[in-house]
Amino acid sequence: MPEKSGFVVGVDVGGTFTDIILAGPKLFRVLKVPTSSADPSEAVVAGIAQLGHEALEAGLLSHATTLATNALLSRSGVAKTALVTNEGFRDVLEIGRQRRPEVYDLSTRRPVPLVPRKDRFTVRCRVASDGREITPLDDAKALSVARKIVKEDFQSVAISFLNSYVNGAHERAMRSLLVKEGFRGHVSLSSEVDRQYREYERTSTTVVNAALSPLMSGYLTRLVSSLPRKKLNSPVYVMRSDGGAATVEFASERPVSVLESGPAAGVVASAHLATSLGLGDVLTFDMGGTTAKAGAVIGGRPDVVTEFEAAGKTHSGRSIKGSGYPVRGEFIDLAEVSAGGGTIARLDDAGELQAGPDSAGSVPGPACYGKGGSMPTVTDANVVLGRLNPKELLAGKMPIREDLARASLRSVSTGSGARIEEAAVAIIKLVNDSMARAISIVSVERGRDPRDFNLLAFGGAGPSHACDLAEELGVRRIFVPVHAGLFSAYGLLAGELTREFSFPVMKVGTELSASFLSLEKSASKAMKAEGFRRFSVERYLEARYAGQSHELLLPYRGESDVRPSFDARHRSLYGYSSDDPLEVVNIRVKAKVARRPLEPPSQEQGPPFKPRSRMAWVGDARRRTSVYRREGTPIGSRGRGPCIVEELDSTIIVNPSWEWRAEAHGMVLSR
Repeated sequence: MPEKSGFVVGVDVGGTFTDIILAGPKLFRVLKVPTSSADPSEAVVAGIAQLGHEALEAGLLSHATTLATNALLSRSGVAKTALVTNEGFRDVLEIGRQRRPEVYDLSTRRPVPLVPRKDRFTVRCRVASDGREITPLDDAKALSVARKIVKEDFQSVAISFLNSYVNGAHERAMRSLLVKEGFRGHVSLSSEVDRQYREYERTSTTVVNAALSPLMSGYLTRLVSSLPRKKLNSPVYVMRSDGGAATVEFASERPVSVLESGPAAGVVASAHLATSLGLGDVLTFDMGGTTAKAGAVIGGRPDVVTEFEAAGKTHSGRSIKGSGYPVRGEFIDLAEVSAGGGTIARLDDAGELQAGPDSAGSVPGPACYGKGGSMPTVTDANVVLGRLNPKELLAGKMPIREDLARASLRSVSTGSGARIEEAAVAIIKLVNDSMARAISIVSVERGRDPRDFNLLAFGGAGPSHACDLAEELGVRRIFVPVHAGLFSAYGLLAGELTREFSFPVMKVGTELSASFLSLEKSASKAMKAEGFRRFSVERYLEARYAGQSHELLLPYRGESDVRPSFDARHRSLYGYSSDDPLEVVNIRVKAKVARRPLEPPSQEQGPPFKPRSRMAWVGDARRRTSVYRREGTPIGSRGRGPCIVEELDSTIIVNPSWEWRAEAHGMVLSR
């Protein structure tokens, strides 16, 4: 990955704030600005310009954005897309797997397909499962379809033919006809986007990719073209959902690969920090303005899954199958709940307190921001309880209105008959319970004892709730990194550029060396075409016991290791292994371009700060609590809770019975 300058910039565009980090030799600067809802690239360019001339000399800009996910959630900005498939498969998107998102709700509905039925076209052709052509492409019908698509001004086209993962000739021929007839939009082929079997998931992945391509390519084009106007000419890379980085060109063509780029960045940062500081295995807890996310890093590597329900619903952190749009690829495994600082609390029709899924976002934001918000949020509850500074945040750059926070909570207080402070405590306890369940999903439900892990807490709101969650889960050690509120942006600087290549095998007891060599040749050709000469490759496979319907992803270390590794992984997840034959479904190759080693951010020392105090609800009671400023707390300092430690972008709440220690790269809490 080219880094001609010693300076690098990381930009994480979230739903509420845009976080920007500038790192270089003996330099580490951070900036947090509200996300621009109209065009997020405006906040990115303006923010970089504020970081000084070193930012303009940066040799690399690494970027993560929630733009694609938000587009699917809101159906705003999604392109007018056509789907071309085989005769008889026009309704594959609606038939799917017959999963009901809510089994016992008779009125439940699956998400509306991204491509309406009238925009799905069929062509006569057929390829067998072994790649043999059974029925040639009907050229006359294909030409007619191409002309209709051009005439009706579609922005994007998804082409998904049956069994094209082993032979994509018909898909390529259909694309050629579209181009020949004058189509100038985006074309996504399932044989290129998702070269795996299962026609529904492959078609869904291709359609999502096609629907998002114009949006992502347009946004990235605007971003890249606007940077030179600020005299910034560094190459731009985009974080992938698997924690690697991709070129702007690749992200524009494969937006499905960057759907979870923002959440992935935080786990990548956690893996890098855990390895650099010898923290061992960690559970990651990232609480921002809109959601809270939990993950796990085992042996320096994040957990990874190969299917994701885009724009789907969650229940207690679990993704609800059938509630979104299935997409395949590699995604860092996260449990996510609607529990951010901006999460709105309310009483339901039965008078029960609820939190989420609605969020106040950056505009208008929580009521205490004074920007017009009036609904009670988690941030408002923390302000009322004194857990957050009731006068200012962001080192004085953001005034806080405690009176507006109190006013917003009256709707919950009056409706429940509780005092305002009691309503605020109830909101905090409710979101804590929700977030604890999310952490349990990536630990207890994976056969892991959370007491054996360190908890790495970050995000603007994460350190404020970390002790409460650790106590509920039995975790005894917490690490809060420097600039925890911008930690995900740091992860953008720690990731490697990656490209993933797959090949379907679908055989029992097969010899894989030749297939891996062939796939690596394809990977090498593609990487060199993108300008990368030096890269390493990692081998993976997906396998299952014969007769099973889903497979497990494993690193490939040689033929003799496949069976023992699979049996051990299956036992760890499901409690048993089997003597049934092992079927290899896919092989994968991940190409990686190494980056210059990056030091974890260190605490900048400010002038000594004499602790103050305020009344705050910490632990399980309201009490007089000492308040420290992190920049004014010397490295090596120690203390005990209850106390509050404030810094530019986050607030650490240390409960009673916990000890804290300030270290160069973060603060350690233990009990």
